[in-house]
Amino acid sequence: MSKGWSAPAAEVLRASAVGQIASFDPDSTPGFDGDKDLGAELLAERGAKLAELQELLYANGRSGDHRSVLLVLQGMDTAGKGGIVRHVGGLLDPQGLAIKGFGKPTPEELQHDFLWRIHKALPAAGRIGIFDRSHYEDVLPVRVHDLVPRSEWEKRYDIINQFESELVASGTTIIKCCLVVSKDEQKNRLGERLDRPDKYWKYNPGDLDERAHWDAYLEAYQAIFDLTDKDPAPWFVIPANRKWFSRLAVCELLYSALAGLDLEWPKADFDVEAEKKRLAAAD
Repeated sequence: MSKGWSAPAAEVLRASAVGQIASFDPDSTPGFDGDKDLGAELLAERGAKLAELQELLYANGRSGDHRSVLLVLQGMDTAGKGGIVRHVGGLLDPQGLAIKGFGKPTPEELQHDFLWRIHKALPAAGRIGIFDRSHYEDVLPVRVHDLVPRSEWEKRYDIINQFESELVASGTTIIKCCLVVSKDEQKNRLGERLDRPDKYWKYNPGDLDERAHWDAYLEAYQAIFDLTDKDPAPWFVIPANRKWFSRLAVCELLYSALAGLDLEWPKADFDVEAEKKRLAAAD
């Protein structure tokens, strides 16, 4: 067990282990008995190890290994998805990282099935991909606001399961994280954006409108966990009121996934001793 953790993050944060999202405590720190200072220390330590594992993944990808990792981030507005991208994604080498945000579909994207834009953004072999929102938007706002008929969005859960199953079978490790912020904390964070000129750019008046649908979103998220939390592509529920913990938790999950690949450095596809002799004889 790593320092500060009384239980593996992948066990205590698994959607199937935390119960109903409506009663989930966004202030909690499941499985972790340390404080903010320890959390910052561990994030830095894990960052160094993450960088090593990422280089291993990248090297194997360059050598023909088809494996990759995909981190999916979902959550209510202000839950901290962007902070995860900056503070966890920022621990990684940009060369081996692909970050993609998914907003409202473009006219071109709407001409295709809902997974078309997802396929285009999947990480290549040897890379780590981070999705800030994802294909689950098509069973979240689409469901809450009746953007398509119920008969259509209901089919998407099975389609998503099949898509993710095939993705895992092809060599992609999927980590799906839902950041859960309380309604009060969201209000505080929105207020901060209105109080600080350097945060105006992050404020969207539509976020207030979405708050009116809070319970409907919780129902939509619960349906996602009930129907798409599968062992090959698990869902993890991350308490997000404490930003330091949510970043540490996602980092720990990403580290565990990479470590679980049991990567080794690729063997040389040339005669090492012969190349040493050539180098020694070179001008």
